Amino acid sequence: MAKPDNRKDNVEHLQQAVHNTIENYREAEDYLEEFGDEIPASEKEEIQDRNARREHSISGFREEIKDEAAHQQGE
Repeated sequence: MAKPDNRKDNVEHLQQAVHNTIENYREAEDYLEEFGDEIPASEKEEIQDRNARREHSISGFREEIKDEAAHQQGE
């Protein structure tokens, strides 16, 4: 038998994911600021691409948080 869908802590988990992703984004930006002139262009581009994906993920997490919060209010 399948477990019931327990979504009570989804918002909390999503908020933690946003926090972690923002932290990683900032660390990457700091790294680029400090070492950007010393690293190969390919590595710099890879970090920038990764941060672009992080920005997209943060946006998606925030939408999920809104959806989950709305779902919890509807219960």
